[in-house]
Amino acid sequence: MVILIAWEVWKQRNRCTFDAEHPRVQTTLVLIKEEAKAWGAAGPKKLNQLLP
Repeated sequence: MVILIAWEVWKQRNRCTFDAEHPRVQTTLVLIKEEAKAWGAAGPKKLNQLLP
C-alpha cells in the first residue's frame, strides 16, 4: 500500500512539473483508490481487505 501511494504521489508531482497541472489532493486520492482497486483485481487478495 505504501508503494502504491508513493507511486501516485510521484505521478502527481510529475504532472505538476511537466504538464503544468496544479496539485489537487482530492484528485490524487481518487487516483490512489482507483489504482488500488485495479491492483486488488489483479491478484493481491489481502489488498482488497484494506480498501473501503
